[in-house]
Amino acid sequence: METLALGPLGANAYLVWREPGQAVLIDPGDEPARVLEWVESAEVTLQAVLLTHAHFDHLGAVNGVVEALAPPVYLHPAARPVYQRAAASAARWGIFIDPPPLEPLVDLHPGALTPGPGFEVSHLPGHCPGHVAFYAAEAGALFAGDLLFAGGVGRWDLPGANLDDLQHSIRRLFALPEETRVFPGHGPATTLAAERRGNPFVQDWLG
Repeated sequence: METLALGPLGANAYLVWREPGQAVLIDPGDEPARVLEWVESAEVTLQAVLLTHAHFDHLGAVNGVVEALAPPVYLHPAARPVYQRAAASAARWGIFIDPPPLEPLVDLHPGALTPGPGFEVSHLPGHCPGHVAFYAAEAGALFAGDLLFAGGVGRWDLPGANLDDLQHSIRRLFALPEETRVFPGHGPATTLAAERRGNPFVQDWLG
């Protein structure tokens, strides 16, 4: 696995593979030329783009990647309206991205396994409609998007966000083994154990 922080908001993208022919790209947020160079230098074949959610800072490079390499894009069905508005949403923040392609899109469903490494999909809304996380039980790794960060949680004051849903998703997340490593959408990796000990939101919501 490799990670790269992209764009003005420093969103984390992850390139993950078990074998060179089974690579997936999680949340390629911006800078498509840089992302394509990254994939090429890793000498992997890209099977899919996986999106934890459809906020613009997590998909700004999708169009460039699809045009160059033609992988399918996987996202939760509830994320499609946000996905389709992503370029317009970015522009309101003074950030310009290519509109993400409408095809080939593939729906992610809870409990399903993704291509490539075969992550289990968990639907964990609250920060964004259709937000999911990708869990690799054997590796003890979770790609959490903007649900949980080192010392924080996802915003719930954005359109489509919901605090009750976010709190419920956090409680579900902490049913996983505490040694689970968490790879978030922004900032450094952490573990569930570290967040249970030191994250004030988690401590308050878990009781």
